[in-house]
Amino acid sequence: MPDSSAVLRVAALRLLTRRDHSRAELQGKLAAQAESPEQLEAVLDRLQSERLLSDPRYASQRVVARAGRYGNARLKQELRQSGVGDDDILAALPEAGDETARCQAVWARKFKQLPQSAAERAKQMRFLQYRGFSGDAIRRVMRGADDE
Repeated sequence: MPDSSAVLRVAALRLLTRRDHSRAELQGKLAAQAESPEQLEAVLDRLQSERLLSDPRYASQRVVARAGRYGNARLKQELRQSGVGDDDILAALPEAGDETARCQAVWARKFKQLPQSAAERAKQMRFLQYRGFSGDAIRRVMRGADDE
């Protein structure tokens, strides 16, 4: 019968071949299969030492993949919920690019025309806030939309 650590490692590698995971995500997914928390920590530590598991890489890939649709606040929140540390989040966020430009692109895709009333303007601003864009980026976009 195979060693339970080897079985746990295979399960972890199977998950990591599909996509990168944060350490906390992987820990949550594998907790039920582990005989003890120490065994799980040992497997995760080994994967990290082999550079098969990396929170900075996960954060970077996640930011790049989702930056076209979401603002920095939403990206930070999602990464925190995945168990990524603040240092890794701050290192990954610059890869998203300029937040105002991304906000402008999201606004242009969703709303084909300028707001005609205060209610419509508020609706557009709420949409952008929900997407996690900063108030400053939203104001710049809406100011730019008013200028056109």
